[in-house]
Amino acid sequence: MTHAEPAPSSPASPRPETLAVRPETLAVHPPHVEITGSRPLGVPLHQGHVFAFDSADALAEGFTSPDAFLYSRLGNPTVRTLEDAVARLEGGTAARSFASGMGAINAVLLGLLSSGDHVIAQTCLYGGTYAVLTDLAARWGVHVTYVSGTDPEEVRAALRPETRLLYLETIANPTTRVADVPALAAVAAEAGVPVVVDNTFASPLLCRPLDHGADIVVHSATKYLAGHADVLGGIAVFKDAELYDGVRHHAVEQGASTDPFAAWLTLRGIQTLSLRMERQCASAAELAARLETHPAVEAVRHPALASHPDRAIAARLLPAGGGGVVSIDLAGGREAGRAFVEAVRLASLSVSLGDVKTLVMHPASTSHHQLDAAALAAAGIGAGTVRLSVGIEHVEDLWADLEQALTKAG
Repeated sequence: MTHAEPAPSSPASPRPETLAVRPETLAVHPPHVEITGSRPLGVPLHQGHVFAFDSADALAEGFTSPDAFLYSRLGNPTVRTLEDAVARLEGGTAARSFASGMGAINAVLLGLLSSGDHVIAQTCLYGGTYAVLTDLAARWGVHVTYVSGTDPEEVRAALRPETRLLYLETIANPTTRVADVPALAAVAAEAGVPVVVDNTFASPLLCRPLDHGADIVVHSATKYLAGHADVLGGIAVFKDAELYDGVRHHAVEQGASTDPFAAWLTLRGIQTLSLRMERQCASAAELAARLETHPAVEAVRHPALASHPDRAIAARLLPAGGGGVVSIDLAGGREAGRAFVEAVRLASLSVSLGDVKTLVMHPASTSHHQLDAAALAAAGIGAGTVRLSVGIEHVEDLWADLEQALTKAG
């Protein structure tokens, strides 16, 4: 077996493929194809976790430059493409991607808070967020005051000199309450308090909280952004570079970085986000209207309904649609809720949301199991509350499935 003749190369930085080496070495160092005259239509997947440099100085500078790629925990070209794409969608200056939605939430909270700080948070929050705030209160002495999310005077009354954060959800999980982000953010801005908004339920297609006074937006990218039940990811988008730099430092050290393949799948999902959201919003509104008239259902909550307590806020904040989640309270309580989620046949019993498939779950025993009875009641979650995340199936097929399940649950 003969060896390849070496090609001309720079003495300062020879490439492995240009050297006269043995087959065992060639196997370890495949050639790198340079693309000229064209470009890939899809986003390239840079799965490699480590990058090589041509000089010691360049490598050293990479450790202090946020734009350099040297190790994927710090930054990766595919992940950066996702971050830039979502930052552009949300109208932000920069974004940081994470391994999960909770990774994004934890990075923001831990990056902005210290022991003894005070947080004002919406009463009805995702159970995981509530659990983190409770843990921070117990271990770090971070004080938390909960407010409805609709009354700016509540926020004003809750402000303290040590208040460091106002935390809201555009559409609350699972009650679909809509936070009055512009009014509450205005009060926080007067006091110099940053506003963080979880925009997972709305997506940037329905609402851009940064346009309404928020400083940071977080997403569970697992949900609507990716949309196909095959990705775990999270992302935080920042209005200005100073906040981004502060959180980025903590995020790098925490290590909850996005895998490049997950970022690549999320980018693929985002390309159909507008089509999926349009269908899911329309179907959710139609199903909510029908569920309101069903005798087995005590209450229905969806921001598009005239009966929704935050309908006026939703009309201002979510003019393109009320989202794909419907919350219902069944007349039979916990047992009816359990029977309903086990009786569906087209929909799937699952803890996630935002998928192309319709999903149902019982929040009190799953996503919000961390809350005791008093906290559940304060958040507006009843024993018979069921969350319905509407997919892109035909709405008549979905209604037929819900009808038969309600009959069995009633």
